[in-house]
Amino acid sequence: MHPIGRARLPAMCGIAGIIGPLASGETARLMAQRLAHRGPDGEGLWTAPGVALAHRRLAIQDLSDYGRQPMVHNSLVLTYNGEIYNHERLRGGLSGPWRSSGDTETLLRLLAERGLGGIEPIAGMFAFGLWDAAARHLLLVRDRLGIKPLYYRLLPDGIAFASELKALLVLGKPPIERSALRDFLFHGYVPAPKTIYQGISKLPAGHALTWEGGKVSIERYWQPSTAIVSRSADETLQQLDDLLRDVVPAHTLSDVPVGVFLSGGMDSALITYYLDGPRTYSLGFDSRDRSELEAARIAAQHFDTRHTSMTAHAADFGTALEAMVPMFDEPFGDSAAWSNYLIAQFARREVTVALSGEGGDEIFCGYPRYWSNIGSRSNPLNRALAGMLPPLSRFASSMQRHSAVGLPAFAVALGGLAGVQVDALLTDDWLEPGYDYLWFYRQFWRPELQPLVQLRWLDLNTDLAEGLLTKVDRTSMANSLEVRPPLLDHRLVEYMLSVAPSLLVDRQRRRGKLLVRRLMEPRLPPGHLNRPKSGFGLPVHRWLKQHPAVLQAAVARLMERGVLRRPVSAEFRRAWYLLVLDRWFTAFE
Repeated sequence: MHPIGRARLPAMCGIAGIIGPLASGETARLMAQRLAHRGPDGEGLWTAPGVALAHRRLAIQDLSDYGRQPMVHNSLVLTYNGEIYNHERLRGGLSGPWRSSGDTETLLRLLAERGLGGIEPIAGMFAFGLWDAAARHLLLVRDRLGIKPLYYRLLPDGIAFASELKALLVLGKPPIERSALRDFLFHGYVPAPKTIYQGISKLPAGHALTWEGGKVSIERYWQPSTAIVSRSADETLQQLDDLLRDVVPAHTLSDVPVGVFLSGGMDSALITYYLDGPRTYSLGFDSRDRSELEAARIAAQHFDTRHTSMTAHAADFGTALEAMVPMFDEPFGDSAAWSNYLIAQFARREVTVALSGEGGDEIFCGYPRYWSNIGSRSNPLNRALAGMLPPLSRFASSMQRHSAVGLPAFAVALGGLAGVQVDALLTDDWLEPGYDYLWFYRQFWRPELQPLVQLRWLDLNTDLAEGLLTKVDRTSMANSLEVRPPLLDHRLVEYMLSVAPSLLVDRQRRRGKLLVRRLMEPRLPPGHLNRPKSGFGLPVHRWLKQHPAVLQAAVARLMERGVLRRPVSAEFRRAWYLLVLDRWFTAFE
């Protein structure tokens, strides 16, 4: 096990900036104020004619004035949100003198010496804006996996950017992007580069945007290999163990207390194992069949952590809807966001940083879809029924999932509603003939890869950043808590992409995570890995059956707005999406 280290790093935060005729210090300050929850401990502002960059700080490390942002080096000005875990080692290859002890200056010097190539040796999570005052050139960059968010808005002769969409609405609220609403119903989120508003975009994970003289170019700077490397099972296991011993402790660097979200599952237990007696936090619900508190308590006792837990009321749906919709600024359909919010709120009482197990299912293959034969149930009868039945019925929904093959089958395994259901649900004003609901997935469809590698590649490039990591970022930062996912360190992701599928999944026994099971089984209490996974999703359908009027009222309002063409029952597969959509229209429109 490794001790929790201490080092001088900057804080997680919120960033904002505006370039062009509309730029002013007051505008940038107003944008930053809307990000105060991301950085309640301080603010910074840098202005020049036609340029204003702002920063909000969550104090975690290096509290000296030398670490303040925006930070200036020669003609470069940086506003940065993130953590670089290997920044002290990287300093050894850079020229001084150094004014601060934090990673903001390390990043700034890397970019000054190497340009965008300065990203290559960095291990961490980040989103930043770098202004070159001499060249009148802006660089926006989002980390490889999309752990940290970054939005931008093109303006007449200018551009604005921010950590969250709400900050860009200071410049006025654009019309709704109607295709984004269709995408939301299909995916459960609005996929990058779209947002729910016309003219405001997300920078995709692993991409860099350059703005100069009104011209924009976007490039992907991270292209991990999917080539499988031949290794024995024992060799792979040892290399994974060695890598985890380096990666996990590195994510605890902090001058404030660090905790771990510990559930009853494998990934959080794995993270806890590689630390020395950390604080651990668990969340359970008052419904016994959805609580992992006892399993988490046993694991915490086994690892000798400083453990605390809380029990939440699973049925507090009204409060959940009212609280969650403003966090995301646009429709977001994962009901488990409420669980993430509650545990972040709980942990924030004692810590400012928490480690979580996000990404473990993607890199270690923990989802049932990884060992299912996706598309194998398609047959003429299923396809005929899918086309004949009323598209919004439960039976039709089942047949739609079972009739798909190829990319549509993968999309069904990953997404929300089927395209035919969206078409049946929305009014003509919100539809587009022949709309390609698969456009987002199609960008990352790799038919030359093995099926398991195909699906992992889709997950890592689509739902992970836009769904899972968006959920974690907004719910944690709403509580001014920095959450770090060690299992998404790019070095670990790249290694796991090279591991043979046969070492990860057993299709016959319908089991995944074979490698990490073998690694962790002797390190956990007996039987811990055999527990069924309960997850953090809310029992939406059970609640709607008890409160059908809530859905009826939401659907009625959406029909009055001209969004929905017909009512649905509480049995509707994605009723939660409609509740979220109704609350979003009420709150933002």
